[in-house]
Amino acid sequence: MKLHIIALRINGDYVFLITDNAPYQALDDYRQRWQIETLFGCLKTRGFNPEDTHLNDIERISRLFALITIAFCWSYKIGEQIHSQKAIPIKAHGRMEKSIFRKGLDRISHTLLNLDDKYTDFIKLINFLSRT
Repeated sequence: MKLHIIALRINGDYVFLITDNAPYQALDDYRQRWQIETLFGCLKTRGFNPEDTHLNDIERISRLFALITIAFCWSYKIGEQIHSQKAIPIKAHGRMEKSIFRKGLDRISHTLLNLDDKYTDFIKLINFLSRT
């Protein structure tokens, strides 16, 4: 069997891919897979932790994921807006201090947890969501 080895350096980290398929196709597939893994990370451990609900009714799980999807998109779009107004700092290892998603989620969370002081910001966030 013939194998292809692809080596990349991304932000100082090395990535090695070994494939028996076309190497450029394998690289494209890996990029897509990595985006999906990043999304799952945001939806789960770095964001909403749906597994902590211990739901087992498929209908309730379906509704929960519909809400999480909306919340993810809202968080990401708020993060993009924050990043466009003031770039998220890049750390020494070459990655952002926080992800765009995390920046948005933190802004929404902070606003919701401090509604007495942040009511005007809350209205802005809701208006932003309605335009998205």
